[in-house]
Amino acid sequence: MKKLIVMTLLLLAGTVQSNAADQKTEAFDRFLTDFNYEIRADMKANSKQLIKLIDEKKAVLVDIRFTEEVKVWQMNFGLHIPLNELPKRYKELPKDKIIVTACPHKDRSSLAMAYLRTKGYNARYLTDGLIGLAESLRGDDAKEFREDTGCCQ
Repeated sequence: MKKLIVMTLLLLAGTVQSNAADQKTEAFDRFLTDFNYEIRADMKANSKQLIKLIDEKKAVLVDIRFTEEVKVWQMNFGLHIPLNELPKRYKELPKDKIIVTACPHKDRSSLAMAYLRTKGYNARYLTDGLIGLAESLRGDDAKEFREDTGCCQ
């Protein structure tokens, strides 16, 4: 009888794990099935758009680089949630803002954007990456951004 109970519990545990995996797959399947030109356009933001959205308080930048990368080169605004921590920490993000994910180029940020969209967030990725953003925030532009947003004071 004990063996039967143990076997039943093991089968149930496997079914629960399988159902959770199926739900994750289904969310991404829906994202891909619904994908069209409008969504493709809506999932992107360049640095100028991001700066405007932040200035209007409509968006939050999420730096998804590894912690070591951020220690070497840090942005003084936005949130830092490494890509590999996103599944555990995505609920820290506001649902009422556009979430713009960023990394130096755009490979990891596009993954983060797709993941967040499957979780119901209005997410975009930074098309010119943090390197492009840094270029957009040099000299007078940095001064103006700081004054307009109240950032980094």
